[in-house]
Amino acid sequence: MERTLTTRLAAVAAAGFLGVSATACDSGEGGDGGNNDQSEASDLKVGLAYDVGGRGDKSFNDSAYRGLQKVEEELGVEEVNDLEPSEGESDSDKVDRLSLMAEQGYDIVFGIGFAYAEPMKEVAPEYPDVNFAIVDEEVEGIDNLTSLVFADEEAAFLAGAAAAYKSEEDHIGFVGGVETPLIKKFEAGYTAGAEHVTPDIEVETSYISQPPDMSGFQDPALGRSTAKGQLDKGADVLYHGAGAAGTGVLEAVVNADAKFVGTDSDQYENASEEQKPHVVTSALKGVDTAVFEFASSVAEGAAQSGVQRFDLADGGVDYATSNTEEIADIEDDLDELKQQIADGEIEVPTKP
Repeated sequence: MERTLTTRLAAVAAAGFLGVSATACDSGEGGDGGNNDQSEASDLKVGLAYDVGGRGDKSFNDSAYRGLQKVEEELGVEEVNDLEPSEGESDSDKVDRLSLMAEQGYDIVFGIGFAYAEPMKEVAPEYPDVNFAIVDEEVEGIDNLTSLVFADEEAAFLAGAAAAYKSEEDHIGFVGGVETPLIKKFEAGYTAGAEHVTPDIEVETSYISQPPDMSGFQDPALGRSTAKGQLDKGADVLYHGAGAAGTGVLEAVVNADAKFVGTDSDQYENASEEQKPHVVTSALKGVDTAVFEFASSVAEGAAQSGVQRFDLADGGVDYATSNTEEIADIEDDLDELKQQIADGEIEVPTKP
């Protein structure tokens, strides 16, 4: 017999993998914090559920965490919580996680990653006073669910251009975590950017795993071995869209004395001293900004709704300039391409 929601939530809470703080249980009423017009920001309760790989991936999820930290520090929100995924979890687990936060009176609930689309569709209508937001997937028609989506292909185009400029062999690589439509956008933009700079460049493309196997986003060893295969074929600059598995890609690049382009976060900043010289740049994705802006809109009593899009033109995506030694000689070229994309002079594909 299927468990009731109450039984399932009790089991989730007892398991302890959510890490929900004890103070989050004061309400006990679903959505009781939804009346945000009268709420001070400090009274808000903000919860965030990570995608595969969780916090510590030095990429996508860590960017979301920075946004949550900013919510806490700059809005003065006293109760925030970030929730880790369980190993091998199903949509049912995500439903339980989202429902638990809603039942415990969270005013804002973020689902980080496209995998939360179906769970959000199920849970959000049940808690109309809770402000839900999903990153990386467009879900329309639910009043209290906002989609925060990015022009990943535009940032990837700049990553591909940078790789082409830095490649000595005119041979580069892309390592995707899981072959999903979202990560295919990364591949499409990267290849287009590289070919814009060097039309006859050779681009290796590999995916670590295929759906429904999501290990390609969380296994550094698989990222390392996949990257090594491309390096062994002669690629000398690698870019990834592989989440936590991307740390393995960077390790392989360093071992081969090649070059690396990071994704979503500035991976030069979180690289080791040994790794830093190998990180040319990173394709930046403002998940942190999107999380903060959505929470701010709720705090102001005017929650963003529908689909919120972030692209190069509005600074929602970009490229990193932290490694000044590597970026100095190509920064003007990348800025010119960036402006051409923002002005619509270059149309970046979303499919390979």
